[in-house]
Amino acid sequence: MGITRRSFLTRTSQTGLGIALTGSLQSLLGAPAAAAQPPAGFTGYGPLVDDPNGRLALPEGFSYRLVTEAGKTRLYSKDPSPGIHDGAAAFEAPDGNVLVVLNHEVRGGPDDAGAVPHLSGYTYRDDAGGGCTVIKTTPDGELIWETVALAGTSTNCAGGITPWNTWLTCEETEDDGHGWVFEVDPVDLKANRDPTPIAALGRFVHEACCIDPDTLAIYLTEDATDPYGTVYRWTPPRAFRGASGALKQLGPSAGELAAMACTDTEGNLVDDLDQAAEPDTAYTVDWVPVGDRAAENGSLRSLAGITRAAKLEGAWWADDGAYLVSSYADSHRGQIWHYDPAEATLTLTTVFAVDADGETVEAPDNIVAAPYGGLIVSTDGDGDNHLAGITPAGTAYPLARSQMGSEFTGPTFSPDGRVLFAGIQKPGVLFAITGPWRGPAATGRPDQRSTAGTSERSEETGSPRRGGASQSPTREGVAG
Repeated sequence: MGITRRSFLTRTSQTGLGIALTGSLQSLLGAPAAAAQPPAGFTGYGPLVDDPNGRLALPEGFSYRLVTEAGKTRLYSKDPSPGIHDGAAAFEAPDGNVLVVLNHEVRGGPDDAGAVPHLSGYTYRDDAGGGCTVIKTTPDGELIWETVALAGTSTNCAGGITPWNTWLTCEETEDDGHGWVFEVDPVDLKANRDPTPIAALGRFVHEACCIDPDTLAIYLTEDATDPYGTVYRWTPPRAFRGASGALKQLGPSAGELAAMACTDTEGNLVDDLDQAAEPDTAYTVDWVPVGDRAAENGSLRSLAGITRAAKLEGAWWADDGAYLVSSYADSHRGQIWHYDPAEATLTLTTVFAVDADGETVEAPDNIVAAPYGGLIVSTDGDGDNHLAGITPAGTAYPLARSQMGSEFTGPTFSPDGRVLFAGIQKPGVLFAITGPWRGPAATGRPDQRSTAGTSERSEETGSPRRGGASQSPTREGVAG
C-alpha cells in the first residue's frame, strides 16, 4: 500500500534522523520492488552503530566490505584506483559475477587528485581527469578487478541505466569541449573504444537521466545556476532502435531535444518549481524545442518561456513516468516530482522537510528502489549525510551514516538484491553493504564473521583477485 496523501513525521530517537513526506511513495518503486515487500509493521533495522574505523555507521547485524578506495586499491593496470566517486549502476556479468559502472566526478585535469588514468583508445580529451571505471566483484561484493572504461571526460556526476543494459554517464559542466553524455557498456568493454559524445542529447550541465522503455524517450535533469537548470526531453527519431553504441551513431540533430515548460491551472508559466509546496500540486507540461544543442550561442537553459529549479538531481523511471528530484528549495529541503507523459502533467508527489533534532535528512540526491521493498535515498545536505530507507507504508529509518565527512553517492543494488553498493565521494570509496535485508528478495544470510561497521577487505588489502582468464578484463579487450 502507498502512503496516504497526508503529512507525517517519523523520528528515530537514537540518531535524531527525521523526514517529513507526503504523497504516494509506492509509485516510485516500480514493479520489481513492489513485488517484494518487507514484513507488515517493518520500521527499519534499529539504531546505527558507530564504526570504530570511522567510515560507516550501520545497524547491528549489517557489515560493509571496502571494494575500491582512491589511491589504495589498484586498477588492473596496477595504477591506483581513481577517486571522487559519484553515480553508479550494477549489472550482471556473463559469468554470474557483478559489474559496477562507477562515475568519477573529477573537475580538473589528468594530474589532479583522483583523476582517471588516460588509457589509450578510451580517452575523449587530454585536458580532463574525469571518466568511468568498471569494477568486477563477486556476488558478495569482493573486488575481482577494476579497469578504465572512459577517460578524458569532466565532472562525471550521475547518469542513467538504459533498457539495453548500458550506462549513460553525464558531464556536469559547460567547460569548453565538455558538457555531454557518453555511453558505457559494462560487459563489452571494446564497445567503449573511441569515446564519442552523444551530441543529440545536447551540451549542458548534465546531472541524471532516465529512459521510457516503450518510446525510448530520454528525460535529462540539469543542475546549474545563473539561471537555474531545467528538465529536457529527447524524443528519438522514428527509426531509432536502442542498442549498445546506437546513440553515438546518431547525428547531432537527430530526434528532438526540448525543455520543460509548466503552466498552472490558470495558464500561467511556472518559472520555478520552488513555488509549489503542497503535494498533489499538478502542472500541465509543454515542451519547448531546443535549436542550438551544442550551446554555441549560450546556455540551453537561457531559452525563454521554460520552467527551472534549483539543483535538479536524480531521475528514475517508474509508474509509467519520470520521477525527478529537485534537491533544494527555500521553503523545503527537497521535492520529488512525477512526469506523466500520457497526461502531459507534472505532479509533486513527495516533500522532504527538516527534523528539529540537529541531525537531518535534507537535500535528496539519488534515489533507487530497493528490491526488498521501499526506497533508498542518498543525501547531500549541510549536516550529516545518510542513506535513508523509507518503507512503502511511509516510515523513515536510518540505514547508514557517513563518518567520513563527505556525501553518499551512487547507491545501486546488485542484480540479486543482496548487496547495496554505495560510495563516499571524497576522496572516493566504494562500499558493498550487506545485512539481514527484509523481504522475499532478501535471500542469503549476512556474513557472520563481521559486526556492524567493521570492514571486510579483499585479499591483499583490497588488491584485485587474479583468478585466471575468467576473472580478467582482457577478455573484453581492456588491459588497463
